[in-house]
Amino acid sequence: MADTVADPAQAPAAARHVEETMGTVFSLDVRGGEPAAVRAALDEAVAGLHRVDEVFSTYREDSQIARLQRGELTVAECDPEVAEVLELAAEAERLSDGWFSTSYQGRLDPTGIVKGWAVERAARRLSAVPGVCGVSVNGGGDVQLLGAPGTQRPWRVGVSDPLRPGGLAAVISAAGVEELSVATSGTAERGAHILDPRTGHSAVTDLVAVTVVGPRLTWSDCWATAAFAMGSREGLAWLESLPDVEALLITAGDEVRCTGGLAARLG
Repeated sequence: MADTVADPAQAPAAARHVEETMGTVFSLDVRGGEPAAVRAALDEAVAGLHRVDEVFSTYREDSQIARLQRGELTVAECDPEVAEVLELAAEAERLSDGWFSTSYQGRLDPTGIVKGWAVERAARRLSAVPGVCGVSVNGGGDVQLLGAPGTQRPWRVGVSDPLRPGGLAAVISAAGVEELSVATSGTAERGAHILDPRTGHSAVTDLVAVTVVGPRLTWSDCWATAAFAMGSREGLAWLESLPDVEALLITAGDEVRCTGGLAARLG
C-alpha cells in the first residue's frame, strides 16, 4: 500500500477526486490547468475507470471478459481495450518467463494487469489537459505519477511497512523524472491472494511484500506480482535485470532487500 505526499506550499491549484470502483478506492490529484477543463477531465477519467470495471470484471456475469471466457464473444467483438490489455499481458508473461499469468484455475483472468493499466491510462488522460503540471492517480496503493505538483516540489510516495501497521518502509521520490510509478504486491492487506502460476496454488515464498518502482504502472504492477511469486532471491535477481526498474523486497523475517539503484529514488 502506498500514499502520495505533496507539499502544498507554493503549489499550483489542486483538483482532487476520490472514487470507489473495481473493488478498491482511487484517488486522483491534478495540479494546474484551467479548473473547468480539469474537472471535465476528472469526470472522464472516473467514467473510464467504471467502464474498465464493466468490461474486465471477473465478478460480473455480463462483463466482456466473462463472456469471452464463456465463448460468447471473440476478442474482435470486444472493446478494443480488451485486445490491448491481453497483448500487454502476453508480453508480461513472456518477459517474466511465465511468472506473471492471466490464467486462474484454467480461466481467463487479466486482473493482475488491469488495475495498473487503468490507473496509468487515467493519469495520462489527465496530464493531457493544457496547463496541467502534475498528476497523481492512486488505485488501491498502486500509483502513477506524472510531472510535479509544483516548482522544485516532486511527488513523494510513502510505502507502507507490511510488518508494522501504520509505519513506512520507505518514501519514494519522483524528483528529476517526468513519470514514475510505484506498485506493491504482498500479503499484508489481502492475505495469500497471489498465485504461483506454475502450481495454480497460492505462492509460497519468503516474502511479505514487493514494491516496484518504474516509469509505467502497467508494468510495475505486473513485475511486483511476478517477483513476489518468485521469492526474494530469484525475484531480486530478475528485477535487477529489468531496465529502468528498482525494487524493495521485505521478507517474513523482516529482512529488507533492494535493487542497486533504489537509493537514488528514496526521499
